[in-house]
Amino acid sequence: MTTKAKTETVIENGTEIFVPLNKLKKSPHNVRKTPHSEASIEAKAASIAAKGILQNLVVEPELDGDGQPTGFYLVSVGEGRRLAQLLRVKRKEIKKTEPIRCVVDTANDPAEISLDENVNRENLHPADEFERFRELAENRGWGAEEIAARFGVTAHVVKQRMRLGAVSPKLMQVYRDGDLTLDQLMAFAITEDHERQEQVYEYLSYNREPWTIRRDLTKTNVAATDRRAILVGAEAYAEAGGNIIRDLFTEDRGGFYEDAALLDRLVIDKLERIAAQVQEAEGWKWVSVHIDYPHAHGMRRTYPQPVELSEEDAAAYDAAQEKLERLSAEWEDADVDLPPDVDARFAELEAEIERIDAKRHAYDADEIARGGAFVVLSHDGDARIERGLIRLEDEKPDAVEADGGETVIDGVRVDSDGEIIKDENHVAALDAEVEEAAEDGKPLSDLLIRDLTAHRTLGLRLALGKQPDMALIAVTHALAAQTFYHGAEAHCLEIRPTSSHLGGHADGIEDTAAAKALADRHAGWAADMPRDVTCLWGFIAGLDQASVMALFAHCASLTVNAVRQPWERKPRAYETTDRLATAVALDMTAHWTPTVRTYLGRVTKAHILAAVREAVSDEAAERIAGKKKQEMAEATEQLLAGTGWLPSLMRTPEPAWLSEERPEAHTAEAEDAQETEDADSFTVAAE
Repeated sequence: MTTKAKTETVIENGTEIFVPLNKLKKSPHNVRKTPHSEASIEAKAASIAAKGILQNLVVEPELDGDGQPTGFYLVSVGEGRRLAQLLRVKRKEIKKTEPIRCVVDTANDPAEISLDENVNRENLHPADEFERFRELAENRGWGAEEIAARFGVTAHVVKQRMRLGAVSPKLMQVYRDGDLTLDQLMAFAITEDHERQEQVYEYLSYNREPWTIRRDLTKTNVAATDRRAILVGAEAYAEAGGNIIRDLFTEDRGGFYEDAALLDRLVIDKLERIAAQVQEAEGWKWVSVHIDYPHAHGMRRTYPQPVELSEEDAAAYDAAQEKLERLSAEWEDADVDLPPDVDARFAELEAEIERIDAKRHAYDADEIARGGAFVVLSHDGDARIERGLIRLEDEKPDAVEADGGETVIDGVRVDSDGEIIKDENHVAALDAEVEEAAEDGKPLSDLLIRDLTAHRTLGLRLALGKQPDMALIAVTHALAAQTFYHGAEAHCLEIRPTSSHLGGHADGIEDTAAAKALADRHAGWAADMPRDVTCLWGFIAGLDQASVMALFAHCASLTVNAVRQPWERKPRAYETTDRLATAVALDMTAHWTPTVRTYLGRVTKAHILAAVREAVSDEAAERIAGKKKQEMAEATEQLLAGTGWLPSLMRTPEPAWLSEERPEAHTAEAEDAQETEDADSFTVAAE
């Protein structure tokens, strides 16, 4: 009876049955020895939860040692679906007895059909997959989150596939035909503008690197790291109707602002609001707004002059300074972080001291009434205010105040209404001059004046050459008079300092830390200069020796020009530049760093690898040698950080005494190699 009962439970081949999930086992004949990935099981579980099991599992009855069914079934085809259902049991979405639709196969070899399922199949072409995901969103109205839940992938993956599905059908067909790689297709997906995509594809050269495609597609857009985008901000730009292009396949650092014209308008609007606040608060005659500093403005620049603090401000400054010193002494030996209230108190006192300190220098009220300011966009996305500019039409004529409120202009006395004042003394003086001229005849001839002053010039040259200290004052006066006073011919030494504008040679150089340090030093000296150039000699002569030397050095420094132009051939000047750099111990690592923007993105891969070999190691260079240009440049920026590496054009030669200790470094071959490297680097930089 028992044998007969067991035999009756045997199910015929090809029968479709429902088997409880807990009665299904993995077949020992399953050819897949590498386990299913967690992501694969997750995706199958999500799909089954949304759509059910679309394909039956293929099973065979498990038999015991006597060849009789045990009541369990071995899964030959569909192990991944079984594991997905077990995952759903674990999540309490279904019971462990959930009936699973299966087909019994006792005729075929279980190992063969397991292999057949995984071999005789062809994955959906990625292009078809991308387009179907996009259609789900468009036709069903599903968002990325809902689609992701139905397919067991992340929303970001869905967005990527939808974006790829939105690429121009023309380019999608090129991808299907194998003439575009997936990386290149992803690069085109940075924008959904089909016309723009096709235009860039049409003009692609032999260089089809993805980074090149992205660059060409976004060249008319503005990166989110741009100073304009930083000033405006993504929220304000979006509120104004602007669209931000996001690259879903690479780190885009905030994306790209599509409408550059709109962004520029928003920048100007924000700067104009700041300008209005500055003008209202400070009283300038005019305030002008610019995105870039207008270097060719041709206006004279004035600077704030030292002023005495009021008794009230002086007392407040001393009180704040005393409180700060007392607080600092109290917490000097503290080993823990300052409590928030103490930290805030420090900030308050420092802000108060800084506020009062700012009052120690002020612009003259007349200069504010006649002058103006520029509000420009700085390199870091902040508004920069440049004050004290006087337009030519607002310049006052050379005038000297006389007694009684009168003014003397070119030797003529005028009243407050500009009328010439004629009094008896004035007329008498004019009559005396006429009589003297009649007695003495005509004035000295031009020829005689030249003769006499030539002799005087010779005497001055002879005397000045014997007095080095006075020569230093005279040269410093000549330099300072032309450096700090607009159009003032107040010097008698024929020394003409020329200062080349560097902004035309290196974009953004005026906004670097080095440029700011130089501008601050210049502003400091300008604030100390007397208002009238006729008082400049006395000012310089009254300085101590160290101050004269410092002013002389500053004025001289502004005339340095070490820029190399491709059409210039000045080998001796370049040699002198190197000697000057050595003499002042110039260390360019304090002012410049090799980055993708400043150097690595503008040279060849060979230059990049040579830099890594020199600064890091041959092994490091080999590790990045196979990378694409943009990736190599970005990796190299990280490798060179902190190494102090510089291109040969930026390096300071060793002092002569050190070079003499190592004569082998100065062989003819080494010099030729160095000249070649310099020439190559210069050619790349010029491009």
